[in-house]
Amino acid sequence: MTALNATHDPKLRSWVASANEAGCDFPIQNLPFGRFRFAGSNEAFRIGVAIGDQVLDLRAAGLVDTDDMNALMEAGTKERQALRAAISAGLAEGSDKQAAWSKALLAQAEAEMTVPCRIGDYTDFYTGIHHATTIGKLFRPDQPLMPNYKWVPIGYHGRASSIGVSGQVFKRPQGQTKAPDAAEPSFGPSKRLDYELELGFFIGRGNAQGEPIAIADAEEHLFGVTLLNDWSARDLQAWEYQPLGPFLSKNFASTLSPWIVTMEALAPFRAKFERPAGDPQPLPYLDSAPNRESGALDITLEVLLQTAKMRAEGIAPVRLTRGNTTEAAYWTAAQLVAHHTVNGCNLQPGDLLGSGTLSGPKADEAGSLIELTLGGKQPITLPNGEKRTFLEDGDTLVMRGWCERDGAVRIGLGEVTGTVV
Repeated sequence: MTALNATHDPKLRSWVASANEAGCDFPIQNLPFGRFRFAGSNEAFRIGVAIGDQVLDLRAAGLVDTDDMNALMEAGTKERQALRAAISAGLAEGSDKQAAWSKALLAQAEAEMTVPCRIGDYTDFYTGIHHATTIGKLFRPDQPLMPNYKWVPIGYHGRASSIGVSGQVFKRPQGQTKAPDAAEPSFGPSKRLDYELELGFFIGRGNAQGEPIAIADAEEHLFGVTLLNDWSARDLQAWEYQPLGPFLSKNFASTLSPWIVTMEALAPFRAKFERPAGDPQPLPYLDSAPNRESGALDITLEVLLQTAKMRAEGIAPVRLTRGNTTEAAYWTAAQLVAHHTVNGCNLQPGDLLGSGTLSGPKADEAGSLIELTLGGKQPITLPNGEKRTFLEDGDTLVMRGWCERDGAVRIGLGEVTGTVV
């Protein structure tokens, strides 16, 4: 686990004035990485770090000699920490870099962002126990959780090619569905389109095939965290997922925040990983003292919705839910890495691990509409009188995440928006 150092000092301020504003997602204590270019240009995407409402071009600032984000992610922990320290020192008030680095800043409002790195492989896990339990009750009232759930991190191989960055607009997926009372399936657009509130964990340094990553070393291979919306067509999923799991119901689109908040930045917001009394403890390869002490992340997550009608009338998105990851996730990021590689699987820089839907124990902490509406049986009513069971064309879904704790400066994960048409 990353120890606290000078880059986390709550008294630290930046010469970029917007980074010092209360509630800012990107103060100098954060410094998340992304890829950007000037909006409307055809130039190559470059590596940037968010600071306030600006983005710092790392190559223009003389901090890196590459535009390859994956190469930067592959660097060892000491190299990454040294780069973070150099960026922090250069952006701090009183730095002699201010004059030079001011020329390497671009307003985020003038930047076009893309996915933060090349994503070669994507694995989606199922760590949200409250989500898994609620969904299980809808289909298996007598056995909401399968017998393996509390023993093994469940996951499936997802589709990397359809992952987009915040602002993604995608067409409603089509496929086969089958009504319970129908003799045979029918084909058409999904009528039960849903969102899934997730975290995405990016791999930094990979491992050789056949060489598992021990849980004690797992965080050395984690580069950082992003927000992830793994859109789901629930009606397609219900018909196709047996016996091999999700396919067309998941691979049409997934949306990421443009920023990766590094594990170093998250150091002040770690939490104990504790299993409820009576639950089985993880097997030895999934267990370690550091993981129990501070393997969890303390991140607040919220979901907002803006319908096409709301947008036309100038009504801001309305919040659907808000919750916290400490109550939602049954497995830590380190456990996901250890389990993913225990059979010899080789992870590579830029690989993405999804947490699965992160729902809290309360109804207003749900991470999907299928939970909020109990499978579509209880529509939600929006402040303007519109009702929703699942997403309709023109709906824009907004996800936000942030960390705040006494003795530390609040940092944010940015925002993820996506619109179905």
